[in-house]
Amino acid sequence: MLIYIALFIFAVAILSALSVIFMKDVAGAVIVSSVVSLLASILFLLMAAPDVAITEASIGAALTLIIFMFALFKMRKGEK
Repeated sequence: MLIYIALFIFAVAILSALSVIFMKDVAGAVIVSSVVSLLASILFLLMAAPDVAITEASIGAALTLIIFMFALFKMRKGEK
């Protein structure tokens, strides 16, 4: 049963990563890439690697999202 859950999460992560390529909105692409990182951390947790899952969730999903959104905010503020 666990393998089916992991395969489903893996498939959703692959589809999300592919959707980032074709997105026109940069902010949406950043958010979806953060979702991909969060799904990767769930997969790490299912593979019994909690330390890697915590690192991926904190740095890959949270910190990267904050940095990219801050950079997008600064870029849009400079356009005005």
